[in-house]
Amino acid sequence: MNPATVTDGVRPGQIAQPWPGTCSEGHAVWRQYLRGQATVARALEADLLLEQRLSLAAYEVLAQLAEAPERRLRMTELADAVLLSRSGVTRMVDRLERVGLVTRGRVAEDGRGIAATLTDRGLDQLHRATATHVAAIQRYFIDRLDEADLRDLWRISQRLATGPAASMTSQNVLGAAEGCA
Repeated sequence: MNPATVTDGVRPGQIAQPWPGTCSEGHAVWRQYLRGQATVARALEADLLLEQRLSLAAYEVLAQLAEAPERRLRMTELADAVLLSRSGVTRMVDRLERVGLVTRGRVAEDGRGIAATLTDRGLDQLHRATATHVAAIQRYFIDRLDEADLRDLWRISQRLATGPAASMTSQNVLGAAEGCA
């Protein structure tokens, strides 16, 4: 593969122009990975919105809370689990709380932290949405890959998930970003 001639997303007659310093095969693979992930995520979200009136991010919040002890997580833990910023998870929990899918309250152990808790109504919504989500994953992801592809993707994802970036949380990323534009 010659990354300088990668043309996905480029109009006919145009030649893809990589950013300076990003013309390696590895960078081309990275960009294609992002395109594939975004395409599948958009399709999953479209099905959830159409059939359940629930965004993919809202589904992930409900799912993480359902898997947590007592269906409850501190907001910072929830942000890390769903890969949202603290403010992003706060806005999402606000919306879910308004429709009765979660509640929010102080953490009894220290009285300072705030935790989100999945309500029974939220759990019911999650169960309904899971059928849609599982079918969409099958249709847009699993059915498009063969067994070897799935094994390779599992192996690669495991390596990425346990590498140096795995220790990055919203807390230490935000701390490192202070002072950045």
